[in-house]
Amino acid sequence: MTGRNQTVLSEFLLLGLPIWREHQNLFYILFLAMYLITILGNLLIIVLIHLDSHLHTPMYSFLSNLSFSDLCFSSVTMPKLLKNMQNQVPSIPYAGCLTQMYFFLFFADSESFLLVAMAYDRYVAICFPLHYTSIMSPKLCLWLVVLSWVLTTFHAMLHTLLVARLSFCEDNVIPHFFCDMSALLKLACSDIQVNEWVIFIMGGLILVIPFVVIIVSYARIFSSILKVSSTQGICKAFSTCGSHLSVVSLFYGTVIGLYLCPSSNNSTVNETVMAMIYTVVTPMLNPFIYSLRNRDMKGALRRVLCKEKIPFCL
Repeated sequence: MTGRNQTVLSEFLLLGLPIWREHQNLFYILFLAMYLITILGNLLIIVLIHLDSHLHTPMYSFLSNLSFSDLCFSSVTMPKLLKNMQNQVPSIPYAGCLTQMYFFLFFADSESFLLVAMAYDRYVAICFPLHYTSIMSPKLCLWLVVLSWVLTTFHAMLHTLLVARLSFCEDNVIPHFFCDMSALLKLACSDIQVNEWVIFIMGGLILVIPFVVIIVSYARIFSSILKVSSTQGICKAFSTCGSHLSVVSLFYGTVIGLYLCPSSNNSTVNETVMAMIYTVVTPMLNPFIYSLRNRDMKGALRRVLCKEKIPFCL
C-alpha cells in the first residue's frame, strides 16, 4: 500500500448499481416504488400502534421500534441512491460518507437487537403464558429498547472513528451504491488490520450471537407448539414463525456473509446485490410479515378509521 500516492480526499464517487443506461429509468421507478412502500408501510404500523390502545403491549412496542428502525435504515441509503441515479457525477463528501456509514451501522445494529427482543417476547408468550405479564414487565421492555439503542450508538461510533483515522489514496471511487465500510477499507492506504479485527470480534457479538438466540428461541417455540397445539394451530404457528424466520435469515445471512465471511470469489456485483437485499428488500418486507398479515393490526386499522369517521370504515 505504501506505493500508492496518499492524498486528502474531499469526496468519494459512488458507482452505484451495475445497471445498463437504457434500463436506468426503469430501475429508478422500481426503487422509488420500493422506498415509498417501505416508508408508508412502516409509518402505518407506527401510527396504528400509537393510536390504538389495544396494541399497547410489549410485542407491539418492539414492533413500533423495529418499524422506526426499518424506516430510517432504508432512508440512510435510498434517497442518495435515487439522487445519484439521476446525476452524471454521483459524488458524496468525505464527511457525508462517514455520516452515512455511521447511521447505516446504527440502524442495522438496532434492527438486530430488536429482532432478538421480539423473538424473546414470543418465546415467553408461548412457552410461559401464565407468567408472561410478570416477565415482560414495562420496566424490562423499556430496558431492552434503551439497551439496544445505547449499544448500537457505541458500536457504530467505534467503527466510524476507526475508519476516520485511516488515510485514503487518490482512488476515491467506491464500487457501491452507498458508503459501505468494507468498500472504504479497500481504498485505504494505511494499515486496516485493527479495523478487520474489530469487525470480526464485534460482528460476532452484534450479529452471530443474536442470530443464534433467535434460532434457539424459535426452536423452543416450535417444540412447545408441537406438544400442546391442535393440527390447525400448529399449521398457523409454523406459517407465522416460518415467515418471521425467513426474513431473519435473509437479513442475517446476507450481513454475516458480507462482513464476517468475506470471500475472494464474491464479485462487486454479488456484494451489491446482497447489500440490496438487507438494505432495501428486508425493510420493505417487514411490515407485511410482522404486521399487515396480523389480525390485531387489521382490527386496529378498522377501529382507527371508524374513530376518525372515515366513510368507508365498514
